[in-house]
Amino acid sequence: MSERVFAPGRRLRDFVDRVADSSPARLAMVSFVGVIAVFAVLLCLPIAHRDPGDISIAKSVFTAVSAVCVTGLTPVVTEEYWSDFGVAVITAGIQVGGLGILTLASVLGMVVSRKLGVRQRLIAAQATNTFKLGQVGTLLRVVVGTIVVAEAVVFALLLPRFLLRGEELGDAVWHSAFYAISAFNNAGFTIHSGGMEHFANDPLILIVIMLAVFVGSLGFPVILMVTFLWRRPRRWDLHTKLTLATSGILVAVGFAFLLLFEAGNPRTLGAHGFWDTNVEALFMSVMTRSGGFSTVSVPDMSASSHLLVDVLIFIGGGSSSTAGGIKVTTLAILVLAAWSEARGLRDVSAFQRRIDPSVIKVAISVTLAGFTIVIVGTLIMLQVTHLKLDLVLFEVISAFGTCGLSSGVTEASPPAGLYVLSVLMFLGRLGTITLAAAVSQRDTQRLYRFPEERPIIG
Repeated sequence: MSERVFAPGRRLRDFVDRVADSSPARLAMVSFVGVIAVFAVLLCLPIAHRDPGDISIAKSVFTAVSAVCVTGLTPVVTEEYWSDFGVAVITAGIQVGGLGILTLASVLGMVVSRKLGVRQRLIAAQATNTFKLGQVGTLLRVVVGTIVVAEAVVFALLLPRFLLRGEELGDAVWHSAFYAISAFNNAGFTIHSGGMEHFANDPLILIVIMLAVFVGSLGFPVILMVTFLWRRPRRWDLHTKLTLATSGILVAVGFAFLLLFEAGNPRTLGAHGFWDTNVEALFMSVMTRSGGFSTVSVPDMSASSHLLVDVLIFIGGGSSSTAGGIKVTTLAILVLAAWSEARGLRDVSAFQRRIDPSVIKVAISVTLAGFTIVIVGTLIMLQVTHLKLDLVLFEVISAFGTCGLSSGVTEASPPAGLYVLSVLMFLGRLGTITLAAAVSQRDTQRLYRFPEERPIIG
């Protein structure tokens, strides 16, 4: 009897496992389109709006995509346009989107690692000793456990601070839970007037959210590797070492240049004291990696800062994480390849490990795809909005990198512009992941080789 009762569930699980094994990229695309459609319908309901007469399909679809793709861009002021039910739907979208991204990115990452040899040994050694690609249920339990623990820690750190700020217990619990979910998933949504500028003079909240965003941007494999082997860093795999090293360098570089460019700008950090200026510069450096929170107005930042932030957003965070962009390991691989070529070395290596040439091909493919998406998206948005190039480029990169920092273009965009940005967010969230999996799987062996010839480069 029990076998007949659970047979449909078992068949459904087996079907999902087969799809994940045979076509993980298709599973990712279809799953996210379905989830986005559900949340878009919920946000179109009158109960989701503070003014039931002001229902916009374009804004609802855009917000659903932004939430599920954990981006944070929004054409409206969240706490003013959406009702409590609407904000709850957005929060659920962030949580479901973050969970789905980590799960599917891990599955697709295993496709890449299985073909390219960059094995996620932490999963095999610690969590699922006999893990195979099709065992989605086991991976899901590990991911859910990791997310719950991480968000619970952030919640516990934020709650006392909100209470000390004079909030009632109910509000403090809700705000702590919301920002724990939004921060760890790198979503960037806020529900306070003025966004994160509301907490610009509260370094404790900024530091907690900054750490949550940074940890969330490292990626599921890195978090588990460091958690299980934190006493033995020498046993960390190459992916973990590259992610941590590159992320640390990018945060330091971003902090130094933002401090240089904005410390004298009275509209951003120039009017603040030494401690607040340094904390906010560090906060902004971390947020450009896909966090999307901001304590200053982005349009008030200097042109130099805009260009710097464009680059950092395009790079993004770690692979198999909720962060967007082409990923820090992609940048690390390209830099290492260029450095090895400059030194005349045959092999590309890092941390006493040789990197498979196939990985370099994937990194180049992902970078070129990201660059193409940004250029095409910018051209279309320029025609749709007729706004300045620097503002449009910033918004397009922010959408592609699922960052959420805004130059104001989203709010000024017509419905057509919102749909274009929605597509960019979707492509930025799943495009590079599925491309990497697809490229790694297409390993056709020819029975012949053409004669070699070297064209002139440079």
